[in-house]
Amino acid sequence: MPNSFVSYLQEMGIQSWELTHPERLQGYEPQLIALPQECVLLLVSPIEPSFAEKTLFEKVLKSFHLNIEQACFIYPHQLNQINVQGLDWIWFAGCDEVTNTVPKQLVSPRLADIEGNNQHRRELWQQILAQKDA
Repeated sequence: MPNSFVSYLQEMGIQSWELTHPERLQGYEPQLIALPQECVLLLVSPIEPSFAEKTLFEKVLKSFHLNIEQACFIYPHQLNQINVQGLDWIWFAGCDEVTNTVPKQLVSPRLADIEGNNQHRRELWQQILAQKDA
């Protein structure tokens, strides 16, 4: 970033920012963000889970022997900034999937739409079983 741009943002009181399309900057090579070492499942969703949705999320994690400390959440636009090496699972909830990111992928509606919907729960469970055996 040119210093004048950074100075301009600081003058406006903006201390931190995130580029929406950093790949458009000439010569820019993004630094991939490393996930915590214990993270084996990444939840990608346009909306961060609410408290009630986190309870459902924890139940799903327990079904394949994971706990909440082994999972991380990101928004879809952040996926290209994350180093996904070492992840076992990636779960796209309420957003388009990106293929070939990790060995095991789940695709579902948003967590809020799964809660109380037997068909969505069944479809998610079938995906989990198919992926566990893969």
